[in-house]
Amino acid sequence: MSSLRHLLSTILLVLSLATIPLPIQAALPAMVDGQALPTLAPMLEQATPAVVNIATESRVRLRNPLLDDPFFRHFFNIPNRPRERQTQSVGSGVVVDARRGYIITNHHVIEGADTITVTLRDGHQLDAKIIGSDSESDIAVIQVSARDLTALPLANSDQLRVGDFVVAIGNPFGLGQTVTSGIVSALGRTGLGIQGYEDFIQTDASINPGNSGGALVNLRGELVGINTAILAPSGGNVGIGFAIPSNMVSRLMNQIVAHGAVRRGQLGVSVQDLTPDLARAFKLSISQGAIIAQVSPRSAAAKAGLKEGDVVLRIDNRPVRDSKDLRNAIGLLEIGETTRLEILREGQSLVIDAKVGEYVSAKAVGEEINPRLAGAVFEDIGPNSPLAGRVRGVLVNEVESGSPAARAGLRSNDVVAGVNRHVITNTQELQQLASASGSLVLDLIRGQNKLYLMLR
Repeated sequence: MSSLRHLLSTILLVLSLATIPLPIQAALPAMVDGQALPTLAPMLEQATPAVVNIATESRVRLRNPLLDDPFFRHFFNIPNRPRERQTQSVGSGVVVDARRGYIITNHHVIEGADTITVTLRDGHQLDAKIIGSDSESDIAVIQVSARDLTALPLANSDQLRVGDFVVAIGNPFGLGQTVTSGIVSALGRTGLGIQGYEDFIQTDASINPGNSGGALVNLRGELVGINTAILAPSGGNVGIGFAIPSNMVSRLMNQIVAHGAVRRGQLGVSVQDLTPDLARAFKLSISQGAIIAQVSPRSAAAKAGLKEGDVVLRIDNRPVRDSKDLRNAIGLLEIGETTRLEILREGQSLVIDAKVGEYVSAKAVGEEINPRLAGAVFEDIGPNSPLAGRVRGVLVNEVESGSPAARAGLRSNDVVAGVNRHVITNTQELQQLASASGSLVLDLIRGQNKLYLMLR
């Protein structure tokens, strides 16, 4: 009987404890309606170790015209020692080959760096060396020596669609590794003036200073792009960021690893956009494409049978919307590679295979352009030139001493950026604008300076 009373009292005690209100906890349940809550954590646990922080140090020589004068230095007893200033910058990178230690980043992240330090997610620091870079596309490959690296697999960026979810991983403002999410806002963005070759993925995932060179991944943790730039009118993120597609990154990386640089070929054509007015003039029913305006003699295009007036519709099964699309596609091809062009010629569809040739920079002799330029030789700034991607214009390759061009003040390594206030980008435009009689005003870039030179 006593045992029964003890059991009843125990039951009453449990029931009374059950009525006591428990404190409310501010935490989401592990499941809702029997379903697990969505989370990116498992994917990020696999992907984030492949994204690294990059810190660079550079020594910049400070120049003072007075200190370059030997008499001034002697008079004031100034030692002949170069003055230097040390600069530091931070960015991000992505391990794409764990075995060989290859890391992809932006060219502008490591440009001019004397030392490069890579910091892994676990805090381990490694010295890196530059394998090669390409300023035109803003891609660079660096290498570290380490075991047990984690690499990101590359996705096929051609399969991306507007609206796909993406995640940006990087080192914004040097704070350390940070993750932001968003969607693909647009594809194939060009004409931004950021790089020479542009085919950007636009995303609203927050990309801030320091994210450059970081990863843009899909929800499977695959690399779809390398973060490179933001549109920031007020200096901060406004939800418009740009990434270089992984397919472009892969092709450029292969060339950089093989050759230390990107060896771009050329077809030897000048192209322009197919505008509605041109479409009507050519009696075309299409509204997109690139018109071949000029075919260089003995070029790859000439050997393949391309002609002026041909409209390029597709290249290697990819649609060509305008001249930038065609230029970007050709810029990714290696010398000797064969490309397939689908064209429209006088209303007839044709398919032409062309073997990409080596880039040969066009040159122009000054006296053949204008007598006042006699003695100077001008040359296009090619894709492999150190000036490529930095300045646009025509390089003054050489100037003969005592020639009219030399007496007028033209010097070797000047860059002619404009003629009579018209911007130029190649020797053909220089010839067209500088051959006319009358005043001749050249807009020059000389080192870090800009100046106007009038030739009478």
